[in-house]
Amino acid sequence: MLHRRLLFSILVVWALVVWAIAIACFSVPSAATASIQTYREQPGQVTLRSQQSLRDRSDRAWQAVLFKRYQQGKLDGLYLRLVGFPGAVAVDRQRPIAVETGTALMWQCPYTLDDSVAEFPPNVGQYGMQTVLDQLQRNIPLELAVPLQTGRSAKLLAAPFVVEEWRSLNQLTPEDLFGYQGILRTNS
Repeated sequence: MLHRRLLFSILVVWALVVWAIAIACFSVPSAATASIQTYREQPGQVTLRSQQSLRDRSDRAWQAVLFKRYQQGKLDGLYLRLVGFPGAVAVDRQRPIAVETGTALMWQCPYTLDDSVAEFPPNVGQYGMQTVLDQLQRNIPLELAVPLQTGRSAKLLAAPFVVEEWRSLNQLTPEDLFGYQGILRTNS
């Protein structure tokens, strides 16, 4: 009788452990997609966005917003918007941002506006990032050299977890999040 109770107790504990592992594995979203936000801005328009706070080597905080916008189901672009503290920095929009891995990979990304914006204040720069994220194979740190009007550059570091989130956002589509394309089309 004691042997049966012990066996039953072991089976119950084992079942609880397996159940807890299954819950942990299948119900927790990945860290990379946990903070990607989705916005249905208007009928037929969806924006996927990641927002991170980065610091430059002068210890100034920057908001880094990577986003891609879909219009009527078509990708409008993938952009990195960098926002420095007003009055502390002024971005030089005539020069591209340099993105480096610290190894042999380096990209130059030109200043680019998306269709929803006519102009930014001087502390904001926006750059096309599609090529960088398409070519980046791993979640390694990136150094972003933001050209400033002083002739110098603000050097920001994007940690591997930021790069992982950016690469995840690059791979996501609205269909991945919503499961169908109906939200991207308007009824006409």
